[in-house]
Amino acid sequence: MTLTNRDIVELTEWRRQLHRQPEISNEEEKTAQAVVAFLADTAPDKVLTGLGGHGVAAVYDSGKAGPTLLFRSELDALPIEELSGVAHSSEVPGKSHMCGHDGHTAIIASLGRQFGRERPASGRVVLMFQPAEETGNGAAGVVADPRYGEIAPDFAFSLHNLPGVPFGEVRVKPGVVNCASRGMRIVLEGKTAHSSMPETGISPMKAISELMPALPALGRATFADDDFAMVTVTHAAMGEAVFGIAPAHAEVWATLRTRRDENMADLCAAAEALVGEIAARHRLSTRWDYHEIFVASVNAPDAVEHLQRALNEEGVTHGEEALPMRASEDFGLFGHSAKSAMFFLGAGESYPALHNPDYDFPDDLIPIGSRIFMRTARNLLG
Repeated sequence: MTLTNRDIVELTEWRRQLHRQPEISNEEEKTAQAVVAFLADTAPDKVLTGLGGHGVAAVYDSGKAGPTLLFRSELDALPIEELSGVAHSSEVPGKSHMCGHDGHTAIIASLGRQFGRERPASGRVVLMFQPAEETGNGAAGVVADPRYGEIAPDFAFSLHNLPGVPFGEVRVKPGVVNCASRGMRIVLEGKTAHSSMPETGISPMKAISELMPALPALGRATFADDDFAMVTVTHAAMGEAVFGIAPAHAEVWATLRTRRDENMADLCAAAEALVGEIAARHRLSTRWDYHEIFVASVNAPDAVEHLQRALNEEGVTHGEEALPMRASEDFGLFGHSAKSAMFFLGAGESYPALHNPDYDFPDDLIPIGSRIFMRTARNLLG
Protein backbone atom coordinates (compact mmCIF):
# COMPACT_ATOMS: atom_id res chain seq x y z
CA MET A 1 0.00 0.00 0.00
CA THR A 2 2.99 2.33 0.00
CA LEU A 3 5.24 3.84 -2.62
CA THR A 4 8.91 2.90 -2.67
CA ASN A 5 11.60 5.56 -2.49
CA ARG A 6 12.29 4.92 -6.16
CA ASP A 7 8.60 5.42 -6.96
CA ILE A 8 8.63 8.79 -5.21
CA VAL A 9 11.78 9.92 -7.03
CA GLU A 10 10.36 8.88 -10.41
CA LEU A 11 6.93 10.40 -9.74
CA THR A 12 8.58 13.65 -8.67
CA GLU A 13 10.69 13.84 -11.81
CA TRP A 14 7.69 12.99 -13.97
CA ARG A 15 5.62 15.69 -12.26
CA ARG A 16 8.36 18.20 -13.07
CA GLN A 17 8.40 17.06 -16.70
CA LEU A 18 4.68 17.77 -16.89
CA HIS A 19 5.35 21.14 -15.27
CA ARG A 20 7.86 22.07 -17.98
CA GLN A 21 5.37 21.37 -20.79
CA PRO A 22 2.00 22.75 -19.67
CA GLU A 23 -1.08 22.64 -21.87
CA ILE A 24 -4.12 24.76 -21.14
CA SER A 25 -7.75 23.62 -21.12
CA ASN A 26 -8.90 21.65 -24.16
CA GLU A 27 -5.32 21.44 -25.51
CA GLU A 28 -3.97 18.63 -23.28
CA GLU A 29 -3.13 16.14 -26.05
CA LYS A 30 0.56 15.65 -25.18
CA THR A 31 -0.15 15.60 -21.44
CA ALA A 32 -2.69 12.81 -22.01
CA GLN A 33 -0.15 10.89 -24.09
CA ALA A 34 2.39 11.27 -21.27
CA VAL A 35 -0.11 9.75 -18.81
CA VAL A 36 -0.78 6.75 -21.05
CA ALA A 37 2.96 6.19 -21.52
CA PHE A 38 3.69 6.50 -17.79
CA LEU A 39 1.02 3.93 -16.89
CA ALA A 40 1.92 1.47 -19.66
CA ASP A 41 4.11 -0.78 -17.52
CA THR A 42 1.38 -0.99 -14.84
CA ALA A 43 -0.70 -3.00 -17.36
CA PRO A 44 -4.16 -1.53 -16.72
CA ASP A 45 -7.02 -3.83 -17.76
CA LYS A 46 -8.56 -1.10 -19.90
CA VAL A 47 -7.46 2.34 -21.06
CA LEU A 48 -9.92 4.82 -22.54
CA THR A 49 -8.48 7.87 -24.30
CA GLY A 50 -10.08 10.95 -25.77
CA LEU A 51 -12.78 11.02 -23.08
CA GLY A 52 -14.62 14.33 -23.17
CA GLY A 53 -11.74 15.81 -25.15
CA HIS A 54 -8.30 14.61 -24.05
CA GLY A 55 -9.38 12.67 -20.97
CA VAL A 56 -7.77 9.35 -20.02
CA ALA A 57 -9.27 6.60 -17.85
CA ALA A 58 -7.16 3.63 -16.73
CA VAL A 59 -9.04 0.70 -15.17
CA TYR A 60 -7.61 -1.84 -12.71
CA ASP A 61 -10.13 -4.66 -12.37
CA SER A 62 -10.10 -7.39 -9.72
CA GLY A 63 -12.36 -9.58 -11.84
CA LYS A 64 -14.61 -9.98 -8.80
CA ALA A 65 -17.88 -8.35 -7.83
CA GLY A 66 -17.62 -5.09 -5.96
CA PRO A 67 -18.00 -1.34 -6.29
CA THR A 68 -16.21 0.81 -8.83
CA LEU A 69 -14.09 3.61 -7.35
CA LEU A 70 -13.02 6.56 -9.49
CA PHE A 71 -10.05 8.72 -8.49
CA ARG A 72 -9.80 11.90 -10.53
CA SER A 73 -7.13 14.45 -11.34
CA GLU A 74 -6.96 17.32 -13.82
CA LEU A 75 -4.65 17.62 -16.83
CA ASP A 76 -4.87 21.32 -17.70
CA ALA A 77 -2.61 24.26 -16.92
CA LEU A 78 -3.34 28.00 -16.96
CA PRO A 79 -2.60 30.89 -19.34
CA ILE A 80 -0.19 32.49 -16.84
CA GLU A 81 3.49 33.37 -17.30
CA GLU A 82 5.47 31.51 -14.62
CA LEU A 83 7.70 33.54 -12.29
CA SER A 84 8.57 30.85 -9.73
CA GLY A 85 12.24 30.63 -10.70
CA VAL A 86 12.38 26.86 -10.11
CA ALA A 87 14.72 24.78 -12.27
CA HIS A 88 11.78 22.96 -13.85
CA SER A 89 9.86 26.13 -14.77
CA SER A 90 7.48 26.14 -17.70
CA GLU A 91 9.17 26.10 -21.09
CA VAL A 92 6.00 27.32 -22.81
CA PRO A 93 5.63 31.13 -22.84
CA GLY A 94 2.46 32.36 -21.20
CA LYS A 95 1.37 28.95 -19.89
CA SER A 96 2.09 27.23 -16.58
CA HIS A 97 0.83 24.79 -13.96
CA MET A 98 -0.10 27.45 -11.42
CA CYS A 99 -2.89 25.38 -9.87
CA GLY A 100 -0.99 22.17 -9.17
CA HIS A 101 -2.80 19.89 -11.59
CA ASP A 102 0.59 18.40 -12.49
CA GLY A 103 0.95 17.32 -8.86
CA HIS A 104 -2.58 15.97 -8.67
CA THR A 105 -1.88 13.95 -11.82
CA ALA A 106 1.27 12.50 -10.27
CA ILE A 107 -0.71 11.45 -7.17
CA ILE A 108 -3.33 9.65 -9.25
CA ALA A 109 -0.61 8.05 -11.40
CA SER A 110 0.99 6.77 -8.19
CA LEU A 111 -2.13 4.67 -7.61
CA GLY A 112 -1.53 3.03 -10.99
CA ARG A 113 1.95 2.05 -9.84
CA GLN A 114 0.50 0.32 -6.81
CA PHE A 115 -2.53 -1.32 -8.41
CA GLY A 116 -0.28 -2.49 -11.21
CA ARG A 117 1.57 -4.57 -8.63
CA GLU A 118 -1.50 -5.77 -6.77
CA ARG A 119 -5.05 -5.45 -8.02
CA PRO A 120 -7.84 -4.64 -5.56
CA ALA A 121 -9.36 -7.73 -3.95
CA SER A 122 -12.81 -6.85 -5.33
CA GLY A 123 -14.44 -4.35 -7.63
CA ARG A 124 -12.60 -1.91 -9.89
CA VAL A 125 -10.43 1.17 -9.60
CA VAL A 126 -10.68 3.81 -12.33
CA LEU A 127 -7.98 6.47 -12.55
CA MET A 128 -9.56 9.44 -14.31
CA PHE A 129 -7.26 12.08 -15.78
CA GLN A 130 -9.74 14.79 -16.72
CA PRO A 131 -9.24 17.63 -19.20
CA ALA A 132 -10.43 21.24 -19.03
CA GLU A 133 -11.20 21.69 -15.35
CA GLU A 134 -10.30 25.38 -15.42
CA THR A 135 -12.95 26.20 -18.03
CA GLY A 136 -15.65 24.01 -16.50
CA ASN A 137 -16.33 21.89 -19.58
CA GLY A 138 -14.00 18.97 -18.77
CA ALA A 139 -16.12 16.95 -16.35
CA ALA A 140 -19.22 17.69 -18.44
CA GLY A 141 -17.47 16.34 -21.53
CA VAL A 142 -16.30 13.20 -19.74
CA VAL A 143 -19.71 12.41 -18.25
CA ALA A 144 -21.45 13.07 -21.58
CA ASP A 145 -19.08 10.76 -23.46
CA PRO A 146 -20.96 7.54 -24.37
CA ARG A 147 -18.00 5.49 -23.12
CA TYR A 148 -18.38 6.88 -19.61
CA GLY A 149 -20.98 4.17 -19.07
CA GLU A 150 -18.15 1.62 -19.23
CA ILE A 151 -16.53 3.11 -16.11
CA ALA A 152 -19.52 4.63 -14.31
CA PRO A 153 -18.39 4.69 -10.65
CA ASP A 154 -20.22 3.99 -7.43
CA PHE A 155 -17.83 6.32 -5.59
CA ALA A 156 -15.74 9.20 -6.95
CA PHE A 157 -12.88 10.85 -5.05
CA SER A 158 -10.61 13.78 -5.78
CA LEU A 159 -8.27 16.21 -4.04
CA HIS A 160 -6.91 19.70 -4.48
CA ASN A 161 -3.86 21.17 -2.86
CA LEU A 162 -4.63 24.26 -0.79
CA PRO A 163 -2.11 26.96 0.18
CA GLY A 164 -2.99 28.64 3.47
CA VAL A 165 -3.58 25.30 5.21
CA PRO A 166 -0.70 23.77 7.21
CA PHE A 167 1.41 21.45 5.11
CA GLY A 168 0.05 17.90 4.94
CA GLU A 169 -3.16 18.64 6.84
CA VAL A 170 -6.51 17.92 5.21
CA ARG A 171 -9.75 19.87 5.08
CA VAL A 172 -12.89 17.85 4.31
CA LYS A 173 -16.57 17.98 5.21
CA PRO A 174 -19.92 16.67 3.99
CA GLY A 175 -22.15 19.00 2.01
CA VAL A 176 -21.18 21.93 -0.19
CA VAL A 177 -17.43 22.49 -0.50
CA ASN A 178 -17.30 24.59 -3.70
CA CYS A 179 -19.79 27.08 -5.12
CA ALA A 180 -21.69 26.91 -8.38
CA SER A 181 -20.63 29.61 -10.82
CA ARG A 182 -20.87 30.72 -14.42
CA GLY A 183 -19.60 33.56 -16.55
CA MET A 184 -22.18 35.89 -18.10
CA ARG A 185 -21.10 37.84 -21.20
CA ILE A 186 -23.37 40.83 -21.83
CA VAL A 187 -23.31 42.60 -25.20
CA LEU A 188 -24.86 46.04 -25.70
CA GLU A 189 -25.41 47.54 -29.15
CA GLY A 190 -26.30 51.13 -30.04
CA LYS A 191 -25.35 53.40 -32.94
CA THR A 192 -21.97 54.95 -33.72
CA ALA A 193 -21.46 58.65 -34.31
CA HIS A 194 -18.65 61.10 -34.93
CA SER A 195 -17.15 62.08 -31.60
CA SER A 196 -17.91 65.74 -32.38
CA MET A 197 -21.62 64.89 -32.60
CA PRO A 198 -22.29 62.17 -30.02
CA GLU A 199 -25.95 63.19 -29.81
CA THR A 200 -26.54 61.68 -33.26
CA GLY A 201 -25.58 58.22 -32.03
CA ILE A 202 -26.67 55.86 -29.27
CA SER A 203 -23.81 55.19 -26.87
CA PRO A 204 -23.70 52.33 -24.32
CA MET A 205 -21.58 54.46 -21.97
CA LYS A 206 -24.33 55.27 -19.45
CA ALA A 207 -25.67 51.72 -19.56
CA ILE A 208 -22.37 50.06 -18.68
CA SER A 209 -21.69 52.68 -16.00
CA GLU A 210 -25.00 51.64 -14.42
CA LEU A 211 -24.49 47.92 -14.93
CA MET A 212 -21.09 47.68 -13.27
CA PRO A 213 -22.35 48.61 -9.77
CA ALA A 214 -25.87 47.22 -10.29
CA LEU A 215 -24.77 43.68 -11.10
CA PRO A 216 -22.76 43.18 -7.86
CA ALA A 217 -25.73 44.66 -5.96
CA LEU A 218 -27.72 41.55 -6.93
CA GLY A 219 -25.65 39.62 -4.36
CA ARG A 220 -27.45 38.59 -1.22
CA ALA A 221 -26.90 37.04 2.19
CA THR A 222 -23.55 36.19 3.72
CA PHE A 223 -21.37 33.35 2.56
CA ALA A 224 -22.38 31.29 5.58
CA ASP A 225 -26.00 31.34 4.35
CA ASP A 226 -27.32 28.72 1.92
CA ASP A 227 -28.99 31.57 -0.01
CA PHE A 228 -25.64 33.25 -0.67
CA ALA A 229 -25.36 34.84 -4.13
CA MET A 230 -22.53 36.93 -5.55
CA VAL A 231 -21.85 38.75 -8.82
CA THR A 232 -18.34 39.94 -9.72
CA VAL A 233 -17.72 42.16 -12.74
CA THR A 234 -14.53 40.84 -14.33
CA HIS A 235 -14.26 42.75 -17.62
CA ALA A 236 -15.75 45.72 -19.43
CA ALA A 237 -14.98 47.21 -22.84
CA MET A 238 -16.55 49.91 -24.99
CA GLY A 239 -15.93 51.04 -28.54
CA GLU A 240 -12.61 51.18 -30.34
CA ALA A 241 -9.34 52.63 -29.09
CA VAL A 242 -9.74 55.81 -31.14
CA PHE A 243 -10.67 59.45 -30.43
CA GLY A 244 -12.87 60.17 -33.42
CA ILE A 245 -15.79 57.80 -32.86
CA ALA A 246 -18.53 57.81 -30.24
CA PRO A 247 -19.07 54.08 -29.59
CA ALA A 248 -21.99 51.80 -30.31
CA HIS A 249 -20.75 48.49 -28.92
CA ALA A 250 -19.91 47.47 -25.35
CA GLU A 251 -19.42 44.28 -23.39
CA VAL A 252 -19.60 43.56 -19.68
CA TRP A 253 -18.46 40.21 -18.30
CA ALA A 254 -19.52 39.05 -14.86
CA THR A 255 -19.19 35.89 -12.78
CA LEU A 256 -22.36 34.73 -11.04
CA ARG A 257 -21.87 32.58 -7.95
CA THR A 258 -24.18 30.73 -5.55
CA ARG A 259 -23.71 28.08 -2.87
CA ARG A 260 -26.59 26.00 -4.18
CA ASP A 261 -27.31 24.93 -7.75
CA GLU A 262 -31.02 25.61 -7.35
CA ASN A 263 -30.34 29.29 -6.58
CA MET A 264 -28.34 29.87 -9.77
CA ALA A 265 -31.43 30.03 -11.99
CA ASP A 266 -32.88 32.80 -9.83
CA LEU A 267 -29.63 34.77 -9.94
CA CYS A 268 -29.42 34.41 -13.73
CA ALA A 269 -33.02 35.56 -14.10
CA ALA A 270 -32.36 38.61 -11.92
CA ALA A 271 -29.23 39.52 -13.90
CA GLU A 272 -31.03 39.10 -17.23
CA ALA A 273 -33.95 41.26 -16.10
CA LEU A 274 -31.56 43.95 -14.90
CA VAL A 275 -29.63 43.98 -18.18
CA GLY A 276 -32.84 44.08 -20.21
CA GLU A 277 -34.28 46.98 -18.21
CA ILE A 278 -31.12 49.12 -18.39
CA ALA A 279 -30.58 48.40 -22.08
CA ALA A 280 -34.18 49.32 -22.95
CA ARG A 281 -34.01 52.56 -20.97
CA HIS A 282 -30.94 53.62 -22.95
CA ARG A 283 -32.40 52.49 -26.32
CA LEU A 284 -29.84 49.72 -26.74
CA SER A 285 -30.27 46.21 -28.05
CA THR A 286 -28.73 43.52 -25.89
CA ARG A 287 -27.90 39.83 -25.77
CA TRP A 288 -26.08 37.60 -23.33
CA ASP A 289 -24.61 34.13 -23.14
CA TYR A 290 -23.04 31.94 -20.50
CA HIS A 291 -19.56 30.39 -20.27
CA GLU A 292 -17.46 28.28 -17.87
CA ILE A 293 -20.45 26.74 -16.13
CA PHE A 294 -19.65 24.97 -12.85
CA VAL A 295 -22.17 23.14 -10.68
CA ALA A 296 -21.72 23.17 -6.93
CA SER A 297 -19.40 20.51 -5.52
CA VAL A 298 -21.33 18.68 -2.81
CA ASN A 299 -19.59 15.97 -0.79
CA ALA A 300 -21.73 12.91 -0.08
CA PRO A 301 -21.69 11.97 3.63
CA ASP A 302 -20.91 8.29 2.88
CA ALA A 303 -17.92 9.20 0.72
CA VAL A 304 -16.64 11.66 3.34
CA GLU A 305 -16.84 8.96 6.01
CA HIS A 306 -14.58 6.71 3.93
CA LEU A 307 -12.05 9.51 3.52
CA GLN A 308 -12.15 10.37 7.22
CA ARG A 309 -11.55 6.74 8.14
CA ALA A 310 -8.53 6.64 5.83
CA LEU A 311 -7.20 9.90 7.25
CA ASN A 312 -7.51 8.61 10.80
CA GLU A 313 -5.81 5.32 9.95
CA GLU A 314 -2.99 7.14 8.18
CA GLY A 315 -2.54 9.61 11.03
CA VAL A 316 -3.31 12.66 8.88
CA THR A 317 -4.64 15.68 10.77
CA HIS A 318 -7.94 16.86 9.33
CA GLY A 319 -10.76 19.30 9.99
CA GLU A 320 -13.49 21.38 8.34
CA GLU A 321 -11.90 24.83 8.58
CA ALA A 322 -11.88 26.94 5.39
CA LEU A 323 -14.83 24.99 3.95
CA PRO A 324 -16.91 25.58 1.97
CA MET A 325 -15.03 27.84 -0.45
CA ARG A 326 -16.32 30.47 -2.84
CA ALA A 327 -14.15 29.08 -5.64
CA SER A 328 -15.68 26.63 -8.12
CA GLU A 329 -14.56 23.14 -9.13
CA ASP A 330 -16.10 20.99 -11.85
CA PHE A 331 -15.62 17.74 -9.91
CA GLY A 332 -19.12 18.34 -8.54
CA LEU A 333 -20.63 16.93 -11.73
CA PHE A 334 -19.32 13.43 -10.91
CA GLY A 335 -21.46 13.59 -7.79
CA HIS A 336 -24.63 13.66 -9.85
CA SER A 337 -24.25 9.96 -10.61
CA ALA A 338 -21.94 8.69 -7.85
CA LYS A 339 -21.25 9.19 -4.16
CA SER A 340 -18.43 11.71 -4.44
CA ALA A 341 -16.11 13.63 -2.15
CA MET A 342 -13.16 15.96 -2.59
CA PHE A 343 -10.65 16.80 0.10
CA PHE A 344 -8.15 19.64 0.28
CA LEU A 345 -4.51 18.94 1.10
CA GLY A 346 -2.57 21.70 2.81
CA ALA A 347 0.38 23.12 0.85
CA GLY A 348 1.59 25.31 3.72
CA GLU A 349 0.25 28.32 5.59
CA SER A 350 2.53 30.83 3.84
CA TYR A 351 2.81 29.02 0.50
CA PRO A 352 2.19 31.06 -2.70
CA ALA A 353 -1.48 31.14 -3.63
CA LEU A 354 -3.04 29.13 -6.44
CA HIS A 355 -3.07 30.91 -9.82
CA ASN A 356 -0.18 33.12 -8.70
CA PRO A 357 2.83 33.26 -11.05
CA ASP A 358 5.27 32.21 -8.30
CA TYR A 359 3.38 29.02 -7.34
CA ASP A 360 4.81 25.50 -7.80
CA PHE A 361 3.21 22.28 -6.53
CA PRO A 362 4.98 20.95 -3.38
CA ASP A 363 6.40 17.55 -4.41
CA ASP A 364 6.34 16.24 -0.84
CA LEU A 365 2.54 16.13 -1.06
CA ILE A 366 2.70 13.28 -3.61
CA PRO A 367 3.24 10.43 -1.10
CA ILE A 368 0.72 11.94 1.36
CA GLY A 369 -2.06 12.17 -1.20
CA SER A 370 -1.21 8.70 -2.46
CA ARG A 371 -1.43 7.16 1.02
CA ILE A 372 -4.86 8.69 1.64
CA PHE A 373 -6.31 7.45 -1.62
CA MET A 374 -4.74 4.00 -1.36
CA ARG A 375 -6.06 3.50 2.16
CA THR A 376 -9.52 4.60 1.00
CA ALA A 377 -9.42 2.12 -1.89
CA ARG A 378 -8.15 -0.82 0.14
CA ASN A 379 -10.74 -0.19 2.86
CA LEU A 380 -13.55 -0.29 0.31
CA LEU A 381 -12.22 -3.01 -2.00
CA GLY A 382 -9.70 -4.98 0.06
